[in-house]
Amino acid sequence: MHSRGSTHYSPLKQINKSNIKQLEVAWSFDTGETGGLQTSPIEVGGVLYGISPSQKVFALDAATGKLKWKFDSGIVGTQPDRGLSYWASPDNKDRRIIVGVMNFVYELDAETGQPVPSFGNQGRIDLREGLGRDVATGFIALTSPAVVYKDLFIVGGRLPETLPALPGDIRAYDVRTGKQRWSFHTIPHPGEIGYDTWPKDAWQHTGGANNWTGMTVDQKTGIVYVPTGSAAFDFYGGDRLGDNLFANSEIALNAETGERIWHFQGVHHDIWDRDFPSPPVLVTVKHDGKTIDALAQTSKQGFVFLFDRANGKSLFPLESHKYPASDLPGEVAAAEQSLPTKPAPYARQRLTEDMLTNRTPEAHQWALNQFRSFQSDGQFVPLSTKRNTVIFPGFDGGAEWGGPAFDPESGILYVNSNEMAWAVELTENTTNPLSGKGIYQSQCTICHRDDMKGSPPLFPSLIGVRDRMTQEQIKERIQKGKGRMPAFPNLTPDEVNALVLFVSEGENKELSSGQPAPPLMRYRFSGYTRFLESERYPAVATPWGTLNAINLNTGEYAWKVPLGEFPELADQGLKNTGSENYGGPIVTAGGLLFIGATNYDKKFRVFDKSTGELLWETTLPFSGNATPITYEANGKQYVVIAAGGGKDAKSPSGGVYVAFALKSAE
Repeated sequence: MHSRGSTHYSPLKQINKSNIKQLEVAWSFDTGETGGLQTSPIEVGGVLYGISPSQKVFALDAATGKLKWKFDSGIVGTQPDRGLSYWASPDNKDRRIIVGVMNFVYELDAETGQPVPSFGNQGRIDLREGLGRDVATGFIALTSPAVVYKDLFIVGGRLPETLPALPGDIRAYDVRTGKQRWSFHTIPHPGEIGYDTWPKDAWQHTGGANNWTGMTVDQKTGIVYVPTGSAAFDFYGGDRLGDNLFANSEIALNAETGERIWHFQGVHHDIWDRDFPSPPVLVTVKHDGKTIDALAQTSKQGFVFLFDRANGKSLFPLESHKYPASDLPGEVAAAEQSLPTKPAPYARQRLTEDMLTNRTPEAHQWALNQFRSFQSDGQFVPLSTKRNTVIFPGFDGGAEWGGPAFDPESGILYVNSNEMAWAVELTENTTNPLSGKGIYQSQCTICHRDDMKGSPPLFPSLIGVRDRMTQEQIKERIQKGKGRMPAFPNLTPDEVNALVLFVSEGENKELSSGQPAPPLMRYRFSGYTRFLESERYPAVATPWGTLNAINLNTGEYAWKVPLGEFPELADQGLKNTGSENYGGPIVTAGGLLFIGATNYDKKFRVFDKSTGELLWETTLPFSGNATPITYEANGKQYVVIAAGGGKDAKSPSGGVYVAFALKSAE
């Protein structure tokens, strides 16, 4: 299944509510690698195409899991790679797999797995080129699959969240040759719409405002819908005053030309990292007595935005509220932000004392003492240097990159959501930027914190890193990145060496003043810090993760259930707590919803799509932090999920694709 319109819906119903308990493993394919997987494979004509943790590309017989071919670019991928795309010529004689490997896009012959020599430079193009910046010092990675329209494919890319960062241009390429056909500037150039919402020279040095999560194209109308993220630097915008259009926006573009048709900005002047985190979904709904082709976009804040596809008008009223001004010199927060009045948010919005954990009296008291030192006033409260500000739901949602599923039979949208709180603050930069410590503070504290403790497992602690890695290994990690960590090609060899010395030995080496310093913001983010109680469980009351069914015709909820568990807590009787979850659901005409996603229990679950009742579950070899797919091969329906784990520090990671089908008759 490679669902059109990002619906994650399949009309297949061989597997259904009457026989779901007969589901069993049909085959599995072990990539033999560790590191985790976030990939939704694709199936075309009886062949399944997937990606390994190190970004090798492979093709399997979709019915047996037998390997047909494998392609190794020679590049060890260190970023998430969430999927591939497929294109075929009208006569079906030219069939290609389009796949990102770090900053390159490869086109492979679908039959052989070999690069197509007529495409780009011997089968690949480099996404660092054509952005108007220095190719050698820029970082970009294609972490989500391209969308294909006629003879074009359209991409965004993942960028750093600190400066320097490349601009988030949306670009279309000729699928046969790799020549760029059009580009849309999300940081507008002089004369372009939105230019007046940025400082006049922002297009030359500011970065981000990128589509990292993928996009959705309407094949009937030729419109591509592009959700974008925040501009860099994420948490202080003193150098990018204004609303910063087209960051944090839904943009409808002509897929053939790149011309803007309409846009909606979800967050003005984002200083909270409130990206639109998933591809929008093409839906058809009944609204005010009319049938409307609409667009559903989930958000990290926990809201679903529902737009008329043609003109961008919100189907449910948007309500604007005034929010506090920033107390930081140089920062000007947006005075107003808008949120939809319907549907109600699928994640809690404002953390209060009565919402803190009651796992144990000691855990509650610890959380209460911490909470009373925070400011917690809901959405869009500017960060401060004076005390921690609660971000709830947290930086990873609410909704995330796995995307929702939509059932056209019922008009119900299914969204899995996180319910984690984070507590964060800003710190003024006073350190010499041309020193190991200064470089660390400008490039690294955003993830690893000032105190180097990080926020495991998402952001590892660097304390004692010298005991786990050599200086050469640390240097390689800085230069190449890994997982959520981007590469830092902008740093000179001297800067990298100074940074390695500071991280490993605590030595603050100062560099000569004759070389340019890395960009230095007046304030830095002191580090992503999840609000966890003393035993590292969420300090908020359950549920810590949910699965939600929302009727888009009415804006009302059909059902809501916790999603996920911590196995050790479940063994103590604390079940159905919900947990962090990444990767989305699929829904089928068989009345079922399939989802892995949960970080800690390694479960793959099947729910009754009408009621939310759990019908079946199994344990995967690793957590299935990916959106599954379903397809039919040789008359049999299969469901496949990539299981790689990697988000639980207590468990190993891997890279296994597991296929399920109904038990064969004896």
